[in-house]
Amino acid sequence: MVAEFGGGVGLGCVVLFWPWLISLSALSLAGPAPSRQRLCAAPRWLPRTLGAPRSRTSWRTPFNRLSSCRWETSEMIAEPSPAPASCQKENDGQEATAPESAVQNGGYVKNPSNLTPKERRKVQEQCENVKKKNISRKRSSQPENSEDEAEEMVEAVTLFEVVSLGKRAMQSVVDDWIEAYKEDRDLALLDLINFFIQCSGCQGMVTAEMYQSLHSSDILKKMIEKCDEETGLQYKRIMARPWILTVTWPMELEDEGYPLVKAGPHWKKFKANFCEFTAVLIQQCQYSILYDGYLMNTITSLLSGLTGSVVRAFRHTSTFAALKLVTALVSVIQNLDVSIHNAQQLYEVEKNKTPEGETGPRLDELDRKRKECQQKPVEIENMMNALFKGTFVQRYRDIIPEIRIVCIEEMGSWLKLYPNMFLNDSYLKYVGWMLYDKQAEVRLKCLQGLRGLYEHKELVFKMGLFNSRFKNRIVSMTTDKEPEVAVEAMKLVMLMVLHCENTVSSEECEAMYHFVYATYRPLAVVAGELLCKRLFCLSPGEEESPQAKKKNKFVYSLRRLKKLITFFLNHGFHKHVTYLVDSLWDWEDGLLRDWECLTNLLRDKPMRKEEALTDAQESVLVEIIAAAVRQTAEGHPPVGRGGRKPLSAKEKRTQMEECARMTEHFIVMLPELLAKYSSDIEKVTNFLQIPQYYNLNVYVAGNLEKYLDALLKEMKELVLRHTDLNILEACSKVYSILCSDQLAFYPMVSEALHQLIDEMVKDFSQLLDDFFQEEEGFGVSEECIIRMSCTLKKLTAFHNAHDLTNWHIGDWTLKILNFEKENGGLPSETLIPALQCSYFALLWKLELATEALVAEAPPSQEALSMLKEQMTCFRLVCESFLSHHNKDVNEKAFILLCDLLIVLSHQGVDEKEDFALLKFLPDHDLQSRMIEFVKNHVFGENNLPEEMNREEAHRLDSIYRKRIILAEYCKLIAYNVVEMMTAVEIYKHYMQTYHDFGDIIKETINRTRHNDRIESARTLIVCLQELYQNHMATYCSNNSRKKQIDSSASFASIKELARRFSLTFGWDQMNSRESIAMIHKEGIDFAFHGDSQDIDYYLPPNLTFLAIISEFSNKLLKPDKKLVYYYLQEFVTDHMLLTCKGEKWHPLYCYRSSLIGTDDDAESTIASSFREWPPPDRSKVFATKRKFSDGNIMDISLPGSSRQPTDLQSDSQLSYFSWKSKTVTSEENTMEEPSASMQDTTPRMGDSPEILPEEQTEEDLSEDIDVLETDEGNL
Repeated sequence: MVAEFGGGVGLGCVVLFWPWLISLSALSLAGPAPSRQRLCAAPRWLPRTLGAPRSRTSWRTPFNRLSSCRWETSEMIAEPSPAPASCQKENDGQEATAPESAVQNGGYVKNPSNLTPKERRKVQEQCENVKKKNISRKRSSQPENSEDEAEEMVEAVTLFEVVSLGKRAMQSVVDDWIEAYKEDRDLALLDLINFFIQCSGCQGMVTAEMYQSLHSSDILKKMIEKCDEETGLQYKRIMARPWILTVTWPMELEDEGYPLVKAGPHWKKFKANFCEFTAVLIQQCQYSILYDGYLMNTITSLLSGLTGSVVRAFRHTSTFAALKLVTALVSVIQNLDVSIHNAQQLYEVEKNKTPEGETGPRLDELDRKRKECQQKPVEIENMMNALFKGTFVQRYRDIIPEIRIVCIEEMGSWLKLYPNMFLNDSYLKYVGWMLYDKQAEVRLKCLQGLRGLYEHKELVFKMGLFNSRFKNRIVSMTTDKEPEVAVEAMKLVMLMVLHCENTVSSEECEAMYHFVYATYRPLAVVAGELLCKRLFCLSPGEEESPQAKKKNKFVYSLRRLKKLITFFLNHGFHKHVTYLVDSLWDWEDGLLRDWECLTNLLRDKPMRKEEALTDAQESVLVEIIAAAVRQTAEGHPPVGRGGRKPLSAKEKRTQMEECARMTEHFIVMLPELLAKYSSDIEKVTNFLQIPQYYNLNVYVAGNLEKYLDALLKEMKELVLRHTDLNILEACSKVYSILCSDQLAFYPMVSEALHQLIDEMVKDFSQLLDDFFQEEEGFGVSEECIIRMSCTLKKLTAFHNAHDLTNWHIGDWTLKILNFEKENGGLPSETLIPALQCSYFALLWKLELATEALVAEAPPSQEALSMLKEQMTCFRLVCESFLSHHNKDVNEKAFILLCDLLIVLSHQGVDEKEDFALLKFLPDHDLQSRMIEFVKNHVFGENNLPEEMNREEAHRLDSIYRKRIILAEYCKLIAYNVVEMMTAVEIYKHYMQTYHDFGDIIKETINRTRHNDRIESARTLIVCLQELYQNHMATYCSNNSRKKQIDSSASFASIKELARRFSLTFGWDQMNSRESIAMIHKEGIDFAFHGDSQDIDYYLPPNLTFLAIISEFSNKLLKPDKKLVYYYLQEFVTDHMLLTCKGEKWHPLYCYRSSLIGTDDDAESTIASSFREWPPPDRSKVFATKRKFSDGNIMDISLPGSSRQPTDLQSDSQLSYFSWKSKTVTSEENTMEEPSASMQDTTPRMGDSPEILPEEQTEEDLSEDIDVLETDEGNL
């Protein structure tokens, strides 16, 4: 029977109705949101207009039209089941046939496998026109100012559109559908099937066929999924009892996306509405039709069939829907527990009232209800098992990670919500297996699901076997490459430690504690929480009440602090107290912010001997205090643990209050602590870090100036007493912080500072006068020189942060340096601070001149000339000290010389023409001396025996000093102070010193490439050439045969270095095109360099160098490979073609193969395997391009050529490979002997760059294709 389907489903197709053969309308989901349509007839459970009062009389369904149609049966289809009485009466009184137009329009859809090609094309056209019709409806004009007509517009026609819009309460939608199901369950189920198909984004047609009369073998034959390439249609047959559904859709519509993966707020809302719909559907059906054995069987068979599809949209949507249904069933079965308990109680109460041995109707009714309630969980568990085995088991290892994520996420919720059924090894094993998934999001969902279980102690006892099987995997995931997964694993391990006794061993816990030093802060914070809960926990016998803790606060805090300090001393191999404090900051319960307790432990003497802290423990405690002060004042993690997190207004106010409280406490306590520990350099240095985090306004607001005076006195005593550079620099920094002219106490601090400087300068000048008066320093005692060195070190520390130009200290230090330059004999303890102080003095003078220029009062030429004279004098001193006998002195002179050259090289630029007089660039001789210094001090000591036998601490210190020297010189290269070619000597050691200096050398390569790509590439090829020449010289001196050159370890290291250089160019071949081409050109020239008279008869001198530059061939574009190949042919003579056989020519074969490639020229590859050299094919002539001076490009097609589009643009020309007339290879890319007429068209180096080859500049990008699984769905 055929009837016309009106506009109720949106497309006006024809539906064949009754539970035999049904053709639902084409489903469209092309637009971003359901389109508005006029309603000809809506489903019975949908209102005419959303939001309007529901009127049952105004609702109509398109299926009502079928009541006046004549039913037609088929012999192969079973007899229909009895229809409801109301439907039978209507059918008896009316009879009709389908309109002819419906049949002519193709509304009747046969079995897709039996469609003729013409009918298949018509189905495809209908499917493809769906999107166009929806768009045209959107764009149709709406009558303005017509409220009556606007009310008649329907915003939702299908169940899918109702759910996606979400403008109706989901419960009312489900209630209406349930009423429709009770009236005619087949129609309602078909609507629901239609909904799930539409949610998959299917833009095709669905047909349904009864299978009651078919044998099982026939049913299995119908369960197929195939593609018709002729018509471009794809078919999927699904069993949805009592039907076999056939979905037909165009293949090209698969990749347009489907609702669950589409981006945008509308589809995000749709996903939420879809989840709500499935939950409400099960919730509302639990009181009526859930247990009828028909609804869930149909849904289960439908979704199970869709999960076996090769189409990603069907698999994902059906799996998502099925798992959400299981979650909803879990909620239902949880509610049933309450119903069963209530029914049992009512039955027991009524049974106690009834005399023994007697029964009544009420007792029988309660007993029946009790048994029904007890039977419902069994039926629901059967439903869940069917959905679980039909969907989860098939798809939990799907190749699409989104599907695996859905499976594991829902499994985690089932385990937590209904542990009676799911919390056993049969279900837990799936979560354990997926802990090894290669997708980080899947592993994360597994850990999150397990964490929900381990948070409940009552569930942990059921997981003994799981712990023994997967505990090691969970512990190892704390080092996962994805930081989020590692954090979640750490949280899970912490729960296992706290709730599962003896599951995680003490050794594994110790390994977890070390993560408090991790650079990823979330991981470190979780490790800190674990450390606090394990370290600060008390045994059951030691636990105290909160009142006792408050009373014995000092003892309690001392006990916890000693545990923390002991942990750091025993396990703090990183020596980063700052990281430890940051990790514990959120979990230490205010211990690290209890300033009074922390300082009292250092001030007061303990009452008992066992409470006393050792010297090492006191040092750690002082470091903890300094780190806690920094954390309180700055409010963000330390350097290396991520950026600063913006604070809210409340957090910022709290931080300021805490900082003020900290400042007020240490303003009073710090002078006393400095006085007590004045002789301990380490503790004093840490204490002097505290004032830089003060809120200095507290001094004035709290009338605490007397404590400021005490602090200044203590610092003066420390400066006069100590010569340690760390203490001196810390005091200088504190003075600079307190000497702000915006502070009210600035005059007092400034006066104290000037008094201190005057006192030190007076002592230094007296010692200096004595030094030069005693026979120009030769008669000075050693004690006088030591005193002068100590005073000079103090002045240098203060000159770094304060302008001491008025004291003319730089003039005195230059005099000392000139004395050493001429006479020598001074110790390094005097020369190093003299060098540093002179440099600071010059910088302060330059800064003053710059400030004067900004203030529009430029310095005079005399002042600049004097400054230039002083800088020249200092530069010459540093140059002379490069050969000083003391290693510390010459290294310090080299570092200061590099810094000075950077300053002087940039003078006179950026609108500072007045400073051009100061500009200086090093000459060739100075550059040679400096690079030789780097070679001797950085790379010359790596293989010395004493360097290898040093202790680890000394070796690391040596590497640190070498890195500073190398970085200083690399800055000169990066800022174009010295020639870029000097970097060749550094690049030579890239492989040998990669572990120690690889990052510095790589950054130098990147910086130089940013300055000049061509020159940077030339330094790389020159580096390789020099290494190759050294290698050849070594083998020639050892009388080694040339055929062994490319098989030695030295040659392999050069080739590996070339590969590393190639990797520095990255993936952007267009930006590095000219650089790579230049490397090949220079490499070919070097390989064939030699006497031109002998090249026809002898092996090229450096032929093996071609194997080295072949490492750069993969960075060439396809057109450039051919250009390089043509350039290579210029050096291959006829005699070489006849004699190039044997192992000695192997580098030439390898290099040629790297240029041609097996994918581009298979014939040439085969020929090369036989040691042949087939020239390029010149038999065919192709189009070329000519670029004019105005930038336009004109195609010039030679006779017989076909014009084809090209992607090669004007900016892709290479100045290294160009020619007068150029032909491109044939489509087969074969290389044959050129004809005599074409000999002159071979590209030559240096010819005109006007004509370019017609070739694409980029390789074709392969389209991303989802590789879908078969029905088994296993990876």
